[in-house]
Amino acid sequence: MSEDVSRRSAMRLIASAGGVGAVLAAGGCAPAVPPPGARPAGSATAAAGAPAAGSGTGTGGAARIDALLERLTLEEKTALLHGAPDPAPRGQAGYVPGVPRLGIPALRLADGPAGVRVSRPATALPAPVLLASAFDPALAREYGRVIGREGRALGQDVVLAPMANLIRTPYAGRNFETFSEDPRLTADLVGELVRGIQDEGLIATVKHFALNNQEQGRDTVDVSVGEQTLRETELRGFEAAVAAGAGAVMGSYNKVNGVHACENRPLLDELLRGSWGFDGWVVSDWGAAHSTVAAVRAGLDMEMPGGTHFGGPLREAVRGGSVTEAAVDQAVHRILSTMDRFGLLAARQPARPPRDAAAGARVARKVATAGAVLLRNEHGTLPLTGAAARSIAVIGPTAQVPFTGGGGSSHVVPDGAAAPLTAIRRRVGNAGAVRHALGEDLYGRPLPAQLLTPAADLEHREVGPGRVWTHEGTFRLAADDEWTLLVHYTGKRPGVRLDGEELFPVRQGMAEHYAGGLLGSAPDGMAVRRRTLTLKAGTHRLAVTAAGGDKGQRLRLRYVTGAIRAADLAEAVRTAKAARSVVLFAYEDATEGRDRTSLALPGGQERLIEAVAAANPRTTVVLNTPSGTTMPWLSRTGAVLQMYYPGQEGAGATADVLFGDVDPGGRLTQTFPADERTTPVGADPARYPGVGGRQEYSEGVHVGHRWYDAKRATPLFPFGHGLSYTTWQYEKLTVRTRRGGLRVEFTVRNTGRRKGTEVAQVYVGPSEELRLDQPVRALAGYRRITLPPGAAQRVTVDIDARTLSSWDPERHAWVLGSGRREVFAGRSSRELPLRSKVALASR
Repeated sequence: MSEDVSRRSAMRLIASAGGVGAVLAAGGCAPAVPPPGARPAGSATAAAGAPAAGSGTGTGGAARIDALLERLTLEEKTALLHGAPDPAPRGQAGYVPGVPRLGIPALRLADGPAGVRVSRPATALPAPVLLASAFDPALAREYGRVIGREGRALGQDVVLAPMANLIRTPYAGRNFETFSEDPRLTADLVGELVRGIQDEGLIATVKHFALNNQEQGRDTVDVSVGEQTLRETELRGFEAAVAAGAGAVMGSYNKVNGVHACENRPLLDELLRGSWGFDGWVVSDWGAAHSTVAAVRAGLDMEMPGGTHFGGPLREAVRGGSVTEAAVDQAVHRILSTMDRFGLLAARQPARPPRDAAAGARVARKVATAGAVLLRNEHGTLPLTGAAARSIAVIGPTAQVPFTGGGGSSHVVPDGAAAPLTAIRRRVGNAGAVRHALGEDLYGRPLPAQLLTPAADLEHREVGPGRVWTHEGTFRLAADDEWTLLVHYTGKRPGVRLDGEELFPVRQGMAEHYAGGLLGSAPDGMAVRRRTLTLKAGTHRLAVTAAGGDKGQRLRLRYVTGAIRAADLAEAVRTAKAARSVVLFAYEDATEGRDRTSLALPGGQERLIEAVAAANPRTTVVLNTPSGTTMPWLSRTGAVLQMYYPGQEGAGATADVLFGDVDPGGRLTQTFPADERTTPVGADPARYPGVGGRQEYSEGVHVGHRWYDAKRATPLFPFGHGLSYTTWQYEKLTVRTRRGGLRVEFTVRNTGRRKGTEVAQVYVGPSEELRLDQPVRALAGYRRITLPPGAAQRVTVDIDARTLSSWDPERHAWVLGSGRREVFAGRSSRELPLRSKVALASR
């Protein structure tokens, strides 16, 4: 694209966005993106390897596709542009019928990104945020290869992964599905994960393009964002995916500067295709297409899950002249070209490999241990060795539950998964040395039949097909109490009314569809809903209605009272006092479709941690949580281990870290705030969740740790933080210019008595000569290293010109930040013992 064309595109964008906040100008002078398989610039850890599958359709392929287009009818063309019911469903998210008479096969699209979500079991990989915590692009490629092979083996052609959106707010419900708050780290990992998926012949779909950084109002929110902010933050991961050869891009639900993302021409046509050269196809998120004519003209190629806009309405638009058939041909050409690139149009399609469940399990465990982040470790609480490992109290309800992943479209049913309690007992080898206490009842106790008047058994209730069962009764409380009522059920959710209020109303929309999460199911598979209420002393009326439907229904109604909570807490304290060490599992069950309402642990977990830690200061808290968590109880604990959602091998991986079989080598990819007010969005509802349907990214380029640095705010734990079982020393920093960028070298020494893993990090300060908004410090590179005790390694990190540049919204181009720049090296964004200044010449 010529400079003149680029500037005309930019002017069209500014006009369409009303001048203020215009962002998506095409063109500019971004440096060339790396070829597939190349090492991401500035990272010394990325794997070299084979390029992503295919390299684009060549001359012969293009001619073949042109010939196919000539033979396709309009009905057949539009059938390739939207989803349809699958005559032989395999549990995938979407299906596009092919054209058998012309040898065009159907496409099956499976959910990701933590494995392949179909009706059969698959490898449940650790959540991407845990993968990211390893700071290891080569490991991301391995992770991608597992998804790629399994997707092909399970009959899929496309996987809806990876998710490249930044962690902008700790409240976002899908933070566990993505990587980091940092644009650079996200870009490195996304690129390698795409390559890994496509190495195995599966088409990767990077999502959600763009700015889908929250679940609240995701269908309607209008994101107002400046051009510099967008280019330097959210877009970095998507650009890396395109550079890696991603076959597809998914358009998001939200609006960007007033226009829905799936009909946003500056976003799809001018930026994605014009500036970045993307040659795959763009598919809508499920239900995210809002029009026919505008979406086609903007560059949307495929609508999912059906043909609301791209079926009959598109054919009518072509016949009526509002959409040209050439535009339809272009969309079909993009899809067929990508299919051809992956061999799907060949006379003999690539053979599907068998599943290798054992290999998938090995990678899952490797990732879970590599990404484990040790947040706190006082007085040698961890690892558990010697006397500390011979008497252990394991506390918490999720110690008995394999917490493999979050809820929603990323949830994968694993081949199998052990509970942490089982793994710990197996590791200790002496069953009597490990005692368990529940601490908190997640599934409730049976309601005594005689509690109600008239009496009723609500624990084992079955309703036959076509029948309706109801029961109304009363119960009496002698004093005020806090109750949690739980309904377990199969089929349609029963109605449960207490004093005339429906406790578990069915709400329409995505939030209801994904309301389950892990703890939304009982151990026997029945769905579970919970409601906690403060009940006054006196008489209360309870009514239950269940409908058998076509297949019949089972249900049970349970409860937890204040007395039950007190008894469970007392038992946990007694168990902790009697043990040498305590491992307490804490949880938060996050899911697509809803954001978090608090950064605190749910339920009575804070009270449980405080009581148990007071009884035994050698308490380790293991967090199976999705994102940043506040910890008012932190100072009372001995250790805190962040495991996020660790996948099917999480129990064994957690035990590996607790007992010191591996060094915790993970580092935080997001800042943990000290409190709910001090976050990049915490004090301004216009930033999150938005006001009147409009949201402002007014933090600018200061996303994540950059905001904390700019505001001089002290976090609970900074970006890049993570402890080791050994100690580290940094020394002898040198910085010199090299090939338009910088070469940074320093020595990292293991000064402890154990083999350990360190993530050495390099940050760069702003240019005084560049009159643009710049971070106080930006992550410029990193290196993951493992050293035996007493060993040292000279680390080299190259920083390229792109990393040292800022996006100039007036010139619509990357501008090198020349002049004196400060370079920092250390263990986290706030622990940087080495620093040096260097003069960077302008180009």
